[in-house]
Formats: sequence, C-alpha cells, structure tokens
Amino acid sequence: MPFPMEVLQASSLSFPLLRRHSRNNLINKFRNPTLPRIDIPRQNIDLKTFAATTPTVACPPSDPEIIPEKKEDKFDWYENWYPVATVCDLDKRRPHGRKVIGIDVVVWWDRKENAWKVFDDTCPHRLAPLSEGRIDQWGRLQCVYHGWCFDGVGACKFIPQAPHDGPPVETSKKACVKGVYPSCVRNGIVWFWPNSDPKYKDIYLTNKPHYIPELDDPSFTCTTITREVPYGYEILAENLMDPSHVPYAHYGILELEKVKESSKRDREGGHEMEISVGTIDVNGFSAKHVSADYYFVPPYVYYGRITPNAATKTKDATLPVVPEEKTAMIVFYCIPVTPGYSRLIYAGARNFAVQIDRFVPRWITHMSHNLIFDSDLFLLHVEEQKLKDLDWHKSCYIPTKADGQVVAFRRWLNKYGGTQVDWRNNFTPALPPTPSREQLFDRYWSHTAECSSCSVACKRLNALEIGLQAMSLVFVAMAAAVSAPATRYSMVAMAVLSFLASKWLSHFIHKTFYNHGYDHAFV
Repeated sequence: MPFPMEVLQASSLSFPLLRRHSRNNLINKFRNPTLPRIDIPRQNIDLKTFAATTPTVACPPSDPEIIPEKKEDKFDWYENWYPVATVCDLDKRRPHGRKVIGIDVVVWWDRKENAWKVFDDTCPHRLAPLSEGRIDQWGRLQCVYHGWCFDGVGACKFIPQAPHDGPPVETSKKACVKGVYPSCVRNGIVWFWPNSDPKYKDIYLTNKPHYIPELDDPSFTCTTITREVPYGYEILAENLMDPSHVPYAHYGILELEKVKESSKRDREGGHEMEISVGTIDVNGFSAKHVSADYYFVPPYVYYGRITPNAATKTKDATLPVVPEEKTAMIVFYCIPVTPGYSRLIYAGARNFAVQIDRFVPRWITHMSHNLIFDSDLFLLHVEEQKLKDLDWHKSCYIPTKADGQVVAFRRWLNKYGGTQVDWRNNFTPALPPTPSREQLFDRYWSHTAECSSCSVACKRLNALEIGLQAMSLVFVAMAAAVSAPATRYSMVAMAVLSFLASKWLSHFIHKTFYNHGYDHAFV
C-alpha cells in the first residue's frame, strides 16, 4: 500500500506518475487561490520533536506510555462512523454488499426517503443475503430468495406466501430486518454507525464523520479510488504513515521531488529524514514533515495537507511536486474488514491543474493507482504473516526518526485501541493462509467489479477486442474473395493488423483490470 505522497500523484495524470507511460508534466499550468489551513477538531496540536526510539532500543513494550491510564480514555471501535463506499461507485438501481469491521451490510437507495440506507445483510426469513436481491418497482428492498420486501426503516412490507385472508404476518417484529444502522453521506462517501441500538438513531445530530472541506471545495479537483487489500487494518495504516519506503517499494513508478545528488545515498534517493510528531491521545495525533502536515483521526482517516511556500527550502524525495502557495490533499480512509483483510478508500484533491481531470477518464487514473497498490502488496502481506505471533515492539528494530509516525500509530493502538481491532468475538485472531500470488494480485474482485468507471471500461474494451477479432475474419474473407493481388495483399495485411491489435488489447485488459503482478528485481 502506498504512502500518501505517491498516491496523491496517482490521483491525476497531472502528476507524471508512470515514467514508462507519460512524461507530460502539466502541474504548473493552472493556478487557483488556495484555501486557508484548516486544522482537525478535537485535537490539541503540540508539535514536539519525536524520536522514534533510541539508537539501541526499539520501542520497548514496557514503556508506560503504551499502558492505558484511565478507563474513559479507552477507544471504542463501535462508537464511531465508518466509511462504507464512495457514492460515485454505487448504483441506485441495485443493492450493494460490503463487510466493515466484521459486519456484513447491504447498502441501497431508498427512493421514498431519497437517501442511502445501510442494513444488516441478512433476510429475517431464512438468513439469505439481501445484497443479492433487487430494488422492486415500488422502490423496496427485495430478497430474491422468497420475495420478501422491506422499506427504508427495515419493516417488512410484503410476504408473497402469506394468505390474503390470513393474519398480517408481515407486521410481526420478527419479520423486520434485525440491523438497521444510522447512515449518512459526507465528503462523497456513504457512512454507517456500527450499532443498530435505537438510542443511536439520531447520532448524526451530535456526532458526525470527520469532515475535510477541500474534498467538497469547487476550487479543488478531487479523484477517488477504492481497493480491497489482503492484509489487515494495522499494516495498512502504518504503511500509509511511512514515507521512507516510497523511493524503494515504488521505485520507477513515481516522479517525486528531486533532491540534491549530495543528499542521495543510493540510486533510489534514500536520505536522512526527520518527522515531528505531536501529542498522542485517544483522538489521534498530528505530524510535520517538511511542507506537509499530517493528521490521524482514529480509527479510519489519515490525511495530509501539502502546502509549499517560499520558505520551504528542503526538497524531499518522498513528496510530490506541488507549486508554491498551492495545496494538495491526500486522504486515506482505512477500513478494517476481517483479520487479514482491509479496504482503502483514497481521495486526492488539489487546487492546481484542475482542468485535467475533466478530460482524463477516471479509469485511466486508476491504472496508476493500482500499480502503486500492487508494488508493495506482497511485501505487506508477508510482513503481517510474520508478525502474527510476535510482539511488534520487540520484533521490529526502529532506530531512525523516519518511522516516527509508524511508532506513534503503534503506541496509539496499544494505549487506546486495545492493541488491535476489536472484532467482538466474531473472528479468531488467526490470519487466513497465504493464497497464491495470482490471487494476491487479483484486481478484478479487489477493484474492477465494484468500480463504476473501471467495470464499464472493462466491458467496452472486451467488446472492442471481439470486434477486432471479427474484423480480422472479415478481412480474411475479403482477401479470399478478391482477385486483384494488390487488394488481396491489403486485405491480408489488415487482417493481420486487426488480429495483432486484438491480442495486444487482450493483454492490456488482463493487466489493467484483472491481474498485473509486480517484480521489484527488474525495475
């Protein structure tokens, strides 16, 4: 999983991400006013230089800072909003199934209330998944196993098998959906509160999901992507907070700030880094790195605001190219799914080069996003497998300040989060076994199938491939039918070109939408 800096660049072709595919650098051609800096709420930012650890001690677990001091400081994983899906990737004509923090939910559009609803993904009749159902002609959620229908509050409105002159069995509480969760839309994302207790029905009035104004600001352009990854929430979060892996795990993919040759220590551009981390409390922490300010708002959001100015003299190989006095936002929503699996929703915004995203199809920007995700996917999966029976603080040697945010996150997790996601006995701590590399690098089910842009592009390009193959056969038939040698040779040439184009397109479709893989040795 990429560190925020690189994914920001993948948010648009305005960043020259793939050296192999594009060298167009357009980021300096558009200028728009910047927004004033907006700090996150609930957080007292006291930036102090934070040493990740001493040169010889790697965050000893006996450190009193990682022991909860007061019961009220304990972080409750089930009294927080969680992102479910981006609105742009949801189809109002059908229900969508998702798993969040171990809970299977169905997301569907209620025409009557003009709102997205989030229910437990279980029909009360025979426990079939409602996400496999449909929206009927009256706008109700229908279970396709036996046709039971439910309204926006989970009440059963129709049981086809019930006798017309019998008791109204659909009015029984047992016929209602058991879990109807509070839900809302904020920053273009559908959120849900993972507790269906009636006392939380109006929780949105007093407790809202964390809001990032730049994502809704019309002077900014914003792009999003969702990706399922085969490693857990803890590994996902700490990787996003680690800038020093960028020049190595993503070498050859990204075009970052150029550092002086005298500062580079190797081909990849590794160099000394110092990250300042603020006070760590139950509400998260903040950090400072050159021209970037970072914020962790538990449990789900980690974001950075990059605003270079004339006083920013230091160049850093982990930061993207951002014009002076302009702002770029990188926002990561880290969603626990099950042990060993998580979901990332990335949103990137900037107030420069805003016109580019209007002309570049979203699925093309997702090509570079997915390549970045793939480039450290296997590393992180194996890392989690090795850590499953080990103590992180005892097993990992952390001698430099480059890992400051990673250490801060682990300390927050140990002190306030109970050392790991609270699965409420829904799962055992054991991780699933490692699948084959082909399954690990799957793109279709981890992204394409649920992406409104990539799924459509995949279907259209598949149709184009079939069309090219058909054209090849047509040209062969025409070559056989004509007698003029010149015309025949032309038809044969067109047939060969059409066939070769279809083979190239088949390879492109497979690499882009189904399975790409990654090999660091030859980058």
